[in-house]
Amino acid sequence: MEKLPSQMTVIGISKPGGPEVLLPETRAVPVPGPGEILVKVAAAGVNRPDVAQRSGSYPPPPGASDLPGLEIAGEVVAIGSGAKRHKIGDKVMSLVAGGGYAQYCIAQDGQAMAVPPSLSMQEAGAIAETLMTVWHNVFERGGLKAGETLLVHGGSSGIGTMAIQLAKAFGASVIVTVGSQEKADACLKLGADHAINYKTQDFVAEVKTITGGNGANVILDMVGGDYIDRNYDAAAVEGRVVQIAFLNGQPKATANFAKLMMKRLHHTGSTLRPRSNADKAAMVAAIEAKVMPLLREGRIKPLMDSTFPLEKAADAHRRMETSEHIGKIVLLT
Repeated sequence: MEKLPSQMTVIGISKPGGPEVLLPETRAVPVPGPGEILVKVAAAGVNRPDVAQRSGSYPPPPGASDLPGLEIAGEVVAIGSGAKRHKIGDKVMSLVAGGGYAQYCIAQDGQAMAVPPSLSMQEAGAIAETLMTVWHNVFERGGLKAGETLLVHGGSSGIGTMAIQLAKAFGASVIVTVGSQEKADACLKLGADHAINYKTQDFVAEVKTITGGNGANVILDMVGGDYIDRNYDAAAVEGRVVQIAFLNGQPKATANFAKLMMKRLHHTGSTLRPRSNADKAAMVAAIEAKVMPLLREGRIKPLMDSTFPLEKAADAHRRMETSEHIGKIVLLT
């Protein structure tokens, strides 16, 4: 086994601000504690919460690394006491509470999953946070079933492109909203049944037309704002609206809650980062049972937009903030 260095390069947030505040630093290589593993990072996914953290609006939870980065893939190089799921040399991909923008990163043993041979390490670095977000929100919270219709806002995002594939794999119909023809084509190619351009079409009217007036059974929303009231219009009776973000920046909205009663809707939501390790380990166990077979067979893969070297993390954030990306943006160490 190679001897671990004492120092590593990381990307820190020098102060809250734009992409230019992401700067390389040298830090000590962390030591895994009980139930933890140390991963030599090959790839780290870039996600919207990283952008929010960088701008100062999404602080890390207590005890988490102050470095951005919520999902990684790499090789296990050290193991803390009581960690039994993985051994040194294993290739793993994992959700992390922070610290992914680094050459080495601590992961919880119970949240790391073996990388299936069907995935490259770049793809593996693009999957853990996205997969857990989609699995928990669409299937566990939203209760999507075969034969139902899922409406995904932001269909060409990392989350959206994973939601399309998973929903189709489990027998649902999928409608997405996107902002360009290129994004619509990418979503349709991935298996979406319909793509609505929200810039030129009214998604409520389109969803009603597509579903014969019934509406969508589950709506995955990362936009918020005036979409909340419109989601109630687009939802089916007994529909489930699941909120995972507020891309237009405002978690407050005005909505007609009579629709909630008339249609017997459920409006729920969640965020992954502050959840307990036990909660996250339970999600991983469900994913290993239900989704891993699809990954191993190559039926589901993250759609890759672009990769950047770790030290160019600022450029990766600039790419994300254009919103022109289709699929996942990944940093390579």
